[in-house]
Amino acid sequence: MNDSNFILPFEQPLQAIEDKIHKLQKETADRDKIEVLENELKAMIQKVYGNLTPWQRVQVARHPKRPYAPYYIETLFEDFQELHGDRCFSDDQALIGGTAFFQGRSVMLLSQQKGKNTKENLQRNFGMPNPEGYRKALRLIKLAEKFQLPIIAFIDTPGAYPGLGSEERHVAEAIAVNLREMSACTVPILSFVLGEGGSGGALGIGVANRIFMLENAYYSVISPEGCAAILWKDRAHAPEAAKALKISAQDLLDHGISDGTVQEPLGGAHCDPEAAAENLRNLLSKHLDELLQLSSEQLRSQRYEKFRQMGIFEEISLEDTSTKLPS
Repeated sequence: MNDSNFILPFEQPLQAIEDKIHKLQKETADRDKIEVLENELKAMIQKVYGNLTPWQRVQVARHPKRPYAPYYIETLFEDFQELHGDRCFSDDQALIGGTAFFQGRSVMLLSQQKGKNTKENLQRNFGMPNPEGYRKALRLIKLAEKFQLPIIAFIDTPGAYPGLGSEERHVAEAIAVNLREMSACTVPILSFVLGEGGSGGALGIGVANRIFMLENAYYSVISPEGCAAILWKDRAHAPEAAKALKISAQDLLDHGISDGTVQEPLGGAHCDPEAAAENLRNLLSKHLDELLQLSSEQLRSQRYEKFRQMGIFEEISLEDTSTKLPS
């Protein structure tokens, strides 16, 4: 199916109404009938997208027409100069980066990139960076520190590439080094999960002072399908896994993992990319200004405390509660 006609399963009722509208527009000039259907469509869109399940949000996050990092870079930044290569092995096209200007201020951009079609997906390795991608990111992080440039990272990956060559070149070590170096970085780091935020592949450029997610993005230690394959031995249980994993933007905000949500237009960012970009611009501008007021030591301390607080839980023994386990 062509991307322009791509319909998610839960969007079928919406498509049926749209088809009726298009048919009426061709066959009749009865504006009243068309207006009734248009109002019905608006109400249906509000109902469907106002009550998306976690699995449906995952589907929206993977929508082939969803705007990728290059769109936001072109729309929000000026004079982007892409820098290539890790100075060690090769230039990984699944992870791109370079310098740019945001509202007149020099910044360093890092982003993961999928493709819009089969050819681009092969070129970009479906948005799954190899170790050289993370080492390129590390080179740009060090360059940003040298010239005191804020770092802005756009995350959109199913995960780091798990192939044999990637493992031979030590992808886990490359990600681990990035986690260490980003933790100690002396410049502000802001990360935005645009679509998929998969496991260590996302975290490899995600150790930031502020973490934001687009409304229909997800951020998880494992994909719903991978979780379902492990727990239920069947990928068909992905919707249940998505709910259990608490991977949506609201879930991560509630648990203190993310710092805010970038609102998307009704129907998802692919329905109105300009509106999504403007919402991202406003959030980026506000928080970048705040972080630039902090010293290098304050930035590092804040980042350290932020990640130390993640995953804290409290254990309560049965003796401390009247609740008894069922026999």
